[in-house]
Amino acid sequence: MRKLHGFIIAVVIIAAVLAMVGWGAVVADTVYHRGTGGVPETLDPHKASTLVEMNILRDLYEGLVTYDANAELIPGAADHWEISGDGTVYTFHMRENAEWSNGEPVTAGDFVFSFRRIVAPETASRYAAALYPIRNARKVSAGKLDPSELGVTAIDDKTLEIALEASTPYFMDLLGHPSAVPVHPPSVEKYGDAFVKPGNMVSNGAYMLEDTVPNARITLFKNPYFHDASTVAIDEVVFHPVEDSSSALRRFIAGDFDSVDTVPTGQAAWMRGHLGNRFHVSPYLGVEYYAINTAKPPFDDPHVRQALSMAIDREFLAGKIWNGTMLPGYSFVPPGIPSYGEPVMPIYKEQSILDREDEAMALMRQAGYGPDNPLKITLRYNTKEKHKKTALAVAEMWKPLGVEVALVNSDAATHYAMLKNKGDFDIARASWIADYADAQNFLFLLQGDNPRLNYASYANPAFDALMDRAAGTVDAEERKAILHRAQAILERDQPNIPLMYYSAKNLISDGLKGWKDNILDIHLSRWMKLAG
Repeated sequence: MRKLHGFIIAVVIIAAVLAMVGWGAVVADTVYHRGTGGVPETLDPHKASTLVEMNILRDLYEGLVTYDANAELIPGAADHWEISGDGTVYTFHMRENAEWSNGEPVTAGDFVFSFRRIVAPETASRYAAALYPIRNARKVSAGKLDPSELGVTAIDDKTLEIALEASTPYFMDLLGHPSAVPVHPPSVEKYGDAFVKPGNMVSNGAYMLEDTVPNARITLFKNPYFHDASTVAIDEVVFHPVEDSSSALRRFIAGDFDSVDTVPTGQAAWMRGHLGNRFHVSPYLGVEYYAINTAKPPFDDPHVRQALSMAIDREFLAGKIWNGTMLPGYSFVPPGIPSYGEPVMPIYKEQSILDREDEAMALMRQAGYGPDNPLKITLRYNTKEKHKKTALAVAEMWKPLGVEVALVNSDAATHYAMLKNKGDFDIARASWIADYADAQNFLFLLQGDNPRLNYASYANPAFDALMDRAAGTVDAEERKAILHRAQAILERDQPNIPLMYYSAKNLISDGLKGWKDNILDIHLSRWMKLAG
């Protein structure tokens, strides 16, 4: 009896301790630590433009459609839809259990509000042009029509109709992008731009914003009102901005991160040897390029631009500077897009680098430049050791043409703000990662009506006409042929110099389950689990 009495006392003491410290001390929440390659400029989905921002926003918000673990489109806030026979009217039916993180229902009207907001001129969205297929979107964005004229209508709270200018084969892909997610109208109206702050933000994705510490972390908690919350295994996601890739590697090895999307490519061989299958390298739809300011002499001369492009040894850049973690890139549209096939390549791709250099020197002489009359170029890049090494290598490759290069670097935010706001530059480093697997998602960057992403200020009516024609073409083969013709114009005019194609490079811990490499490198935290 004395032993039983002691056992009962022990149980009571343990219960009291658990009551004091909370069950969380025994059954800890699962926390996913994600190392990411920079600090988000904004968490406003209609103003965001960087990959860092997109990765966070995909966890916070859900559009009409979303992506599964393989980066394939699946139903999101809408669980089904119909498309008219001519491909110009989409009718979406909202999930009955689609709710905001405050428990309010997600309605068709919320999407009407949000689509009007993204194309409104005062929003100054960098992705407004991506929604130009919607009826009147282009005119609304230009300030020629009121946002109420946009072709988006709430038939009722659960039915949304979107009318397009013409059939757009990739329209569903556009809706999967974070710029097409809804924002919570009452929060935007109450807080204005401050709706993105913790405590103010109401979102509809698998997670909701808990806290932000500038330059340190962004913390998300599981959204209990998410329609599929029961399948979301991770309770908390912490994004850790780490711009220095070597530091990111050290912290991954130390166990600070479960995944890291920025790696020191100079240590690729070491990572392959020491980290094994924790170092993931996979095909990725992206292009590294130099934008040339075509509005500024002598860079308005396509012969000068062509010469500069021909003289670049892309195999050296990809193999030696980037240690085989990039691929030589000759066309602005990269390979690997199923609906596009092999992209158009410049004629000089099959020539030796020596023959190309000879032709490039001849083109420069025709333009009046050479060793006796050097062309002086300022080459800008955002701060990163590999970008610097790439720029130094390219400067050496241009020397035989009689080109003198001055390098100027700045942080990524300053660099891209200069490009988007049409600051003065000669040539500038840039990159583009596909938002969806379609050639249009690369070619549209150089359309005349896309000034904030058309860094080169390229203007070619023939190119624009082909892009407009492709946008209204239903037949897949005919559309592909039109886009190939548009790309051929770019390869001839060379407003952007393609340098390399990307591969996705991630560090993934053994304990992180559910990560699947895919060509878009999209990885929503809702599909992940932490073992152990």
